[in-house]
Amino acid sequence: MKIRFFTEKDASNVVKLLNEHYRDSYEFIPYTEEGLLSEIRERKLQVLIAEEVDAIKGLIAYASGPWGEEIEWLSVQPQFNSRKVEDLLVQEVEKLVKGDKVFTVVDADSPEIQKWIQRGYKVEGGLYHMTAELDVPKPLPLVPEKAILRSLRRGEEQEMVDLVNKAYGWERLRLESIKRWKERDPAFSEEWIHVAEFDGKLVSVVVSRINREYNEYFGGKRGYLGPAATLPEYQHRGFASALTCKAMNFLLDKGMNSVALYTSETNKASVPLLKKLGFKISHHWKFLYKYFSEKSKTNS
Repeated sequence: MKIRFFTEKDASNVVKLLNEHYRDSYEFIPYTEEGLLSEIRERKLQVLIAEEVDAIKGLIAYASGPWGEEIEWLSVQPQFNSRKVEDLLVQEVEKLVKGDKVFTVVDADSPEIQKWIQRGYKVEGGLYHMTAELDVPKPLPLVPEKAILRSLRRGEEQEMVDLVNKAYGWERLRLESIKRWKERDPAFSEEWIHVAEFDGKLVSVVVSRINREYNEYFGGKRGYLGPAATLPEYQHRGFASALTCKAMNFLLDKGMNSVALYTSETNKASVPLLKKLGFKISHHWKFLYKYFSEKSKTNS
C-alpha cells in the first residue's frame, strides 16, 4: 500500500469511488469528472490516494479555507482492511496541516463519529441544514424607525463585504465572491442581495440565490439564503429577521416554492428565530476537531 497525490488521470476512478461511497448521503449530487476537477482547482484541494498494485483503494482530501483546515472525502473501497486504509490516509493527510488544529464534518447520527474519536478528535458543535416552504408572503418584523430595507446598489459591494467581515470578526467574504456568484448564475444580480440601511450606512445583509445544483438534479424550485450578517452595534433590533423575511418573499416572487439555509447549532438565538419563520431542521452534522502540539506534529 502506498500513499501518493492525486493526478488528473485518477479522475474517473475517484468519481466512481466518491459516488459509490456517498450515494446514500443527504441530498448527495453525484460527481462528474469535470465537476470534480473544477472543485479541486477552485478550492485548491490536496487529494491523497491510497494505491495497491496500481488499484485505488481509497482517498482523502485536505482543504484550507475560511473555516479553517479541514479533512474531507475519506472514502475507501469495502475490503477486509478498510479501517487500516482509512487510518493510514488520515495519518498522512494530518501531515499537511499547517496550524495547530484540523476538523472534519460527519453526520450527527453516523457511527463514523466513534472512529474519529478513536483517532483523537473531539466533537465540538455542529451545523444544521434548515428548510422552509414558500407559499404566501410573510409580514416583515418591525425594525427601528427610519430604517430602510432594500436591495444592494451597484458600487456598494465593498461596503457590504466590510459589513459581513466585521459582523463575523474574520474575513468571511471577499469582493470577488459577488463576481463568482454572477458567473455561476446569470440570473443573479445586486437585486438578490437584501440590505438594511440605518444611520446612513449599511448595517445588515442577507444574500438570496437560486439553489441551482439542487434544483437541476432533484427537479426542485428551491432558493438559498446566506446567513444574516449584522454589525455588532446594531444586533437585536430585528434587522436579521426582517431581511430574512424580505428575502423569502423575494424568492417566492421569483417562483421558488421552498428555501434552505445553514446555521450553527451553537447559534442559540438563530435557530428559534428561524423556526418561528417556518424553518425546520432537515439535517444535522457534527464538527470534530483534533488539536496538535508542536511536538506531536513534529513526531507524527
